[in-house]
Amino acid sequence: MEFLREIEEFYGFKAEVFCAEGVPVGDKDAYDKKYGANLWKEDIEQYDKVCKVEPFQRGLKTLNTDCMINGRTRWQGFERAWIDQFENAPIGGGLAKCNPIAYWTLEDTFDYIAKYEVPHHPLHAKGYPSIGDAKDTIPIPEDGSTKFVNFKFEGDKTPWLDYACERKGRFVGLANKDGSTKTECGIHVAGAERTFDRDLWEEGAVKNIASVDEAKDIISSGKDAIVAVYAPWCQFCQGMEDEFAKYAESAGVPVYKFRGDEEREFVQANMNTESFPTVNFIKADGSVVKYDSEARSADDFANFEKSMA
Repeated sequence: MEFLREIEEFYGFKAEVFCAEGVPVGDKDAYDKKYGANLWKEDIEQYDKVCKVEPFQRGLKTLNTDCMINGRTRWQGFERAWIDQFENAPIGGGLAKCNPIAYWTLEDTFDYIAKYEVPHHPLHAKGYPSIGDAKDTIPIPEDGSTKFVNFKFEGDKTPWLDYACERKGRFVGLANKDGSTKTECGIHVAGAERTFDRDLWEEGAVKNIASVDEAKDIISSGKDAIVAVYAPWCQFCQGMEDEFAKYAESAGVPVYKFRGDEEREFVQANMNTESFPTVNFIKADGSVVKYDSEARSADDFANFEKSMA
């Protein structure tokens, strides 16, 4: 944020800042309380959704954005090797993208910075060619011997300037759910601009649990029930919406939803929840049994209910 303030002052503008939903700018304690300090370890895709994609979507919508100007280049790797300077919005709606330095190498970029003395991130002087999250970004090389200080390179600049090396220090130690190496946070993938600004299961047989007290009442009611702990921004919760609603129509027990991202401490302590969605069977004796599978069809939920009988 300090660098952002420097840029605002240098160019004479005021940035609009969008953080994880419900979290004040720069308030890590508030983030940890709502989403959990280890969300990125528990579910990296949900972390990206919470910290990157959803704020991005909300910002686009709030500011009525129809074109995004960004710094992607072909030099950054094969995932971006075919981008053009301008990408039209998809047919049917979406976001147009302007990539003004698409054909530049990283050396071109630093040459420009040096020639015109453009403000650049202070971590360049500490060995970081590309700036990502503090938790998974490292200098390249790791000893920090390559730097860009006072508009000049110090040390061997090759580790920064070779093809696709710029982002080698990003996403270190992270993998996608399918086991592949992580290279994107989600903002630059197709469809990232699509907003999701409604709740799940707004109609139908899935009943809403509106508070922690209501959740406690259901657990202690002496009756069986199924509860889906969810977050409306979660793509996996969105993905099971129709099937869970279909299951609820013919379920043999009451079926509920409980928004867990707003009561993270409670659902972690009482409803087996480390990530979303988490589906639980509430037994009449008050025990809470987690549905421990990623198969989420209506039949799968029905079979889980039968297994609890």
